Amino acid sequence: MTKLEQAVNAIHVADNAGDRHTGASGIHPLSRLLVTIFYVFSVLSFPKYNMTGLAGMVLYILIQCIWYEISIRDMLKRIWPVLLLTGLIGITNPLFDRTVSDGMVSMATLILKGMFCVMASYILGIHTGVRQFCYALRLLHLPKEIVTVFLLMHRYLIVLLKELERMQQAYKLRAPGQRGLHFKTWGSFVGLLLLRSIDRAGEVYESMQLRGFNGAMGVQTGTDSRVLSIIYVVAWGTAILTIRLLPVFEMAGGIF
Repeated sequence: MTKLEQAVNAIHVADNAGDRHTGASGIHPLSRLLVTIFYVFSVLSFPKYNMTGLAGMVLYILIQCIWYEISIRDMLKRIWPVLLLTGLIGITNPLFDRTVSDGMVSMATLILKGMFCVMASYILGIHTGVRQFCYALRLLHLPKEIVTVFLLMHRYLIVLLKELERMQQAYKLRAPGQRGLHFKTWGSFVGLLLLRSIDRAGEVYESMQLRGFNGAMGVQTGTDSRVLSIIYVVAWGTAILTIRLLPVFEMAGGIF
């Protein structure tokens, strides 16, 4: 299986996993989104020198991964480019701080903030799914045009990857002894990919219109329990607020 096939398969697996988790747990997608937003704002609210307190926010990531059976190894493997970008941004922090030691602490804090926010977003995407996520955005009164564009971008990404896979296979058949694309063909290859993707997207849009598309994406939701959803928000909100206000790791170290 090529890398492009693996990418398409990973998108389908994530969508199916999100639908399965949402339908099985009975927790409304909006509750998951609100908890994630509150967690991200709580992480970002830590002072840049409070690395010990910030480290306690990892409990949310660990519990979510254990509860939804999400592999931390696979998660890090998929989001490592974003984590690398966060690290590159944070590594310049000591140059602009008061002292080297303070700069190192603030650098580590900034990197942890980026890691926790990216991981929380990844977990939300895995156990919620794009369709349920868009449904939650509509409940927050986000304009339907923006939600529809976001959902169509996700769908057309699969179309783009499949077209890229076909073109890559055709190129390999015409140049069997060559590894990768020759640099002289990069411009024409990208231009042809754009044209083929536009044609394919037009066909997809016409098919949507024939099926009654009226400008808003319909989202199917599972059997959600209002009581469980409220308990989920209250429980996680209380836990995150407790970790934010109390130095959990310092208290645990004092006990042991």
